[in-house]
Amino acid sequence: MNYEIETKCVQSGYEPGNGDPRQIPIYQSTTFRYESSDEMGRLFDLEAEGYFYTRLQNPTNDLVAARICALEGGEAAMLTSSGQAANFFAVFNICEAGDHFISAGSIYGGTFNLFGVTMKKMGIECTFVDQTLPYEELCKYVKPNTKCVFGETLTNPTVNVLDLKKFAKLAHDHGVPLIVDNTFATPINLRPFEFGADIVTHSTTKYMDGHGSAVGGAIVDSGKFDWMAHKEKFPGLCTPDESYHGLIYAERFGKKAYITKATAQLMRDFGCIQSPQNAYYLNLGLESLAVRVRQHCKNAQKVAEYLKDHPKIAWVRYPGLKEDPEYAMARTYMPEGTCGVLCFGVKGSREDANRFMDALRLVTIETHVADSHTCLLHPASHTHRQLTDEQLREAGVAPDLIRFSCGLESAEDIIKDLDQALALV
Repeated sequence: MNYEIETKCVQSGYEPGNGDPRQIPIYQSTTFRYESSDEMGRLFDLEAEGYFYTRLQNPTNDLVAARICALEGGEAAMLTSSGQAANFFAVFNICEAGDHFISAGSIYGGTFNLFGVTMKKMGIECTFVDQTLPYEELCKYVKPNTKCVFGETLTNPTVNVLDLKKFAKLAHDHGVPLIVDNTFATPINLRPFEFGADIVTHSTTKYMDGHGSAVGGAIVDSGKFDWMAHKEKFPGLCTPDESYHGLIYAERFGKKAYITKATAQLMRDFGCIQSPQNAYYLNLGLESLAVRVRQHCKNAQKVAEYLKDHPKIAWVRYPGLKEDPEYAMARTYMPEGTCGVLCFGVKGSREDANRFMDALRLVTIETHVADSHTCLLHPASHTHRQLTDEQLREAGVAPDLIRFSCGLESAEDIIKDLDQALALV
């Protein structure tokens, strides 16, 4: 039966049998026992399904990944130790030294550094593009060795909306997959596969966990991209892997080839596994995801409406505002709501912004975002404090930008706190 999204949050991924635990069990074990050498050997050859070492796979993780896969409408999924690990694996699974990929430029700063600095040292080139450019202009950045296109459905921290149909066309017209980070929107508000995306990533640390308790990430594959149709571009999936006796992932595993390779190869070698305990916490968060995300959006809408009319606020960006330049696009892809994150600028200097933040009582200053507690961050004073105002603008972050994440408290209480703090600026 094709259940609604609320039911999938609670029921999908795990079907306990008679007398089994109602909640997903925590398999807190590094290893798994087998009665014969041949049984374990078949696992190492990828000829049988099962578990032999938690650095690669764990039953708790796989059950939780199956729930996320169901929410996104994918074919296969895996958990990683963090959202950063998820984005690294998602790209590195199909790119190697000498390859190139395209990414929207206005993405999370950590991902920007991963792509533009660390992966560059590995011989993989990333071209960052303005995601608002027309399709024809974007095509000019494609190279013969381009292997994928990447973007965030809602950017962090600027909450820009990615035009999924345009970016999917860009990728598919050039024979490569579209990978998108859907952390802020979550599958409650947006399922990117329905608009042409091929692979979805998440920092599960954010809304999926929802309570700031466990760091984690996830990758979901739609199973729709035909790797063999473009096998010259993807030798890792379409030519023999000598570390597994020459098996060809796309031939052996079909629609599950991408996730199988990421698990058997990348997780084997990098070991960025999510702990079973963290996966258990994540699963508890997933059960209430639909209810929480809708409340986050309601609170953010009220806060954005309050801020846009405040005389001490210079500007507000939230795709739920009718005045927002990307309101129409948000309605196209996320008609039920976007996320609980918005950004704005306080009139005046950096010192004024700091004075405002220091005066808040309910709202806390945190590096985190997208959980049950309302929090905020001023990149120019915190994560990007080493940059000049000019460098901040080049990175797509306004010097006065404050990222504000609406939690699950009363919207009226959040607004009261903002009001008293702004009165002191």
